[in-house]
Amino acid sequence: MTRNQKITLNLIGSAIQAFGLYNVHSLSGVTEGGILGLTLLLQNWFGLSPAVSSLVLNFICYFIGWRVLGLSFVKYSILAGGSFSVFYWIVEQFPPLWPQLANMPLTAAIVGALFIGVGVGLCVRTGGAPGGDDALGMSVNRLWGWDIRWYYLISDLTVLGLSLTYLPVTRIAYSLVTVLLSGQIIGWIQLVGTKKTNLYN
Repeated sequence: MTRNQKITLNLIGSAIQAFGLYNVHSLSGVTEGGILGLTLLLQNWFGLSPAVSSLVLNFICYFIGWRVLGLSFVKYSILAGGSFSVFYWIVEQFPPLWPQLANMPLTAAIVGALFIGVGVGLCVRTGGAPGGDDALGMSVNRLWGWDIRWYYLISDLTVLGLSLTYLPVTRIAYSLVTVLLSGQIIGWIQLVGTKKTNLYN
């Protein structure tokens, strides 16, 4: 894959992710796994603001990513994260396209997972991480050759399981649908056209 192709896929992936988060996830009231879910958990357990905990946790994950994956990872992750912010700012200038999804949590969980899975998957395929948990997953893939879908599955199930301490079971069930589906899609997109599970071999 050429440098220009990686940049293009990063931009497309970030745009898809931003579109889905704004038009689907922000309306559904469904929680997340990974770093986002962990920040909400820490807020409920210890009163720690997500503004602080997300900054610290993401920094740790990106630092690990830099040490394990190198400078190229940092460049594409800055592109993925920065362009996501720009695209999200653009889409939030308009009213949500499907406000009825607020009353359809299962549909929102499935549709939202498709947007997140495809968007993040394209970024991860190029070697960039839109979020800290993506950076950690890519590092695990590099160090131990794990299929990245297993990383997402284990981390998301752990966070969602702990979230039962403050969230009702029904909400966790919808969250489980979206994180399981999006994690699988990310892994599938990463592996399209290759038999290897390690991004950097």
